[in-house]
Amino acid sequence: MSEKYELALTTQGPLYPPSEVMDGEGNFVVVGMINRPTTAGGTAPEWGAAVVSPASPVPEFGRLAPYTVVRELDTDPGGADRDLVLHTLPLPLPCNNYPMVFAPEQRPDADRVRRPSHAFHEVPIPDLRAQDGPKVVEPVTFGRWMEASGTLEVAVTPDGRSATFDFDFSRLVPDSVYTVMSLRARDLDPAGPTRPGPLGVPNVFTTDADGSGRYHATMPDPFPDPELPGANRIINVVVLWMSYQRSYGGAIGEFGLGGDIHAHLKLRGPSFRDLRTTR
Repeated sequence: MSEKYELALTTQGPLYPPSEVMDGEGNFVVVGMINRPTTAGGTAPEWGAAVVSPASPVPEFGRLAPYTVVRELDTDPGGADRDLVLHTLPLPLPCNNYPMVFAPEQRPDADRVRRPSHAFHEVPIPDLRAQDGPKVVEPVTFGRWMEASGTLEVAVTPDGRSATFDFDFSRLVPDSVYTVMSLRARDLDPAGPTRPGPLGVPNVFTTDADGSGRYHATMPDPFPDPELPGANRIINVVVLWMSYQRSYGGAIGEFGLGGDIHAHLKLRGPSFRDLRTTR
């Protein structure tokens, strides 16, 4: 059994921080679910695109509050926001309520590290020297970001014990390191979230000068029956631009959430419901 998907453009991981990308003024550049107020006084996420203030209220993990929207974004690659230069989030991460250490062996003190926001093309890659030939040297703009596309085909193997994931990408950020992560059903569980992990190890691909790339992974039992005790199915995949141009083994990043990884493509919501695998 196999399924095919078109991946959606995004800048967002979970809902907090609101985005994994900022502008030069320290606002979130959000393409994804926008928490908006309802007429009944509540909050409802709606897919859209907006510049969101870092002063937005931050509820406890698992709850929602309306984002403080500065303005709506023009998502057309040639539109009014095409020249907006993209930046990393500073550390500690603003508007963050996700209680997760992403690399517990490599960076257990992630919440105590302090770094400023950097334009994507100016990230201080560790040990980099000019003579080493950095490839991302021009600003990465919102218009360029919004040109990307990707497809995914997922297939259960004939023995039913594994599933293959095959991606084809175009017009990503050229000459860059990307990784692919899996999101499982319990990774955002307020009662006790599990740690998001790579979709295969190594989970790395590099784009060519046009931003094209491919990625394949075979995952053991990614779609167990959700009624089984301890089942933690893969429900989404996220394609991450790596601002420090490296991968982190069994971790998706040292800081996650825009500190060193930046969601570029994903599925808009939980998927793969009809797929089943067994041990």
